Amino acid sequence: CRQALRSTAGPEVDFARAEREHQLYVGVLRGKLGLQVLELPADESLPDCVFVEDAAVVCEETALLTRPGAPSRRKEVEAMKRALESLNLNIVEMVDENATLDGGDVLFTGREFFVGLSRRTNQRGAEILADTFKDYAVSTVPVHDSLHLKSFCSMAGPNLIAIGSSEAAQKALKTMQQMSDHRYDKLTVPDDAAANCIYLNIPSKGHVLLHRAPEEYPESAKVFEKLKDHMLIPIANTELEKVDGALTCCSVLISKTSEL
Repeated sequence: CRQALRSTAGPEVDFARAEREHQLYVGVLRGKLGLQVLELPADESLPDCVFVEDAAVVCEETALLTRPGAPSRRKEVEAMKRALESLNLNIVEMVDENATLDGGDVLFTGREFFVGLSRRTNQRGAEILADTFKDYAVSTVPVHDSLHLKSFCSMAGPNLIAIGSSEAAQKALKTMQQMSDHRYDKLTVPDDAAANCIYLNIPSKGHVLLHRAPEEYPESAKVFEKLKDHMLIPIANTELEKVDGALTCCSVLISKTSEL
């Protein structure tokens, strides 16, 4: 955890606690929600490899293997490629050396893509994503004060964007609203980090939302508690947040009913 990339210096990561929090996260997906979970092998030479979201964008039967913006993270894609090949997805590889794309900059709403142009993702990366997923509109959103687009927003329901309250987050939301032909509902939370949540629609469970725990972001948790139609599951992420990790960072959701 000392080698993991971080945008600002801060307190040291408590490794044992980080492991416990991650085991709980995996346990919720596998045990509580009954999802099949394919865990990638840990790689001590890749300190950021827990953040699997950045290595691939999966939509329907197609998986785009990205070219992460940080050169130290590019080898992470190899383990992701093997995992996705085992699921028989259509694999597209981003081989253009001028392109960079982190999955954390990709927000799929169910009807279109928004791609954050950040320190980690550039225009060429967004163009390759648009070429890969031709059935969907793709709009780019400038990201200035955060690592990724999803550092301050995510989907909290089928038509619901969770968004932070910071000026940068609200400005990005305005851009998304201007770019889209569709009107989304919004759920504004006081804390940008808490706006990163995981929405799942599980046939046996209905609307499920994993969100940051009340002990971390009490005011934002109160906002999520207003979602009466959702099964709400608070998840702590105190340690990975120190190295810019959010809830969506640690998984790639794939809608596929195959035995792993």
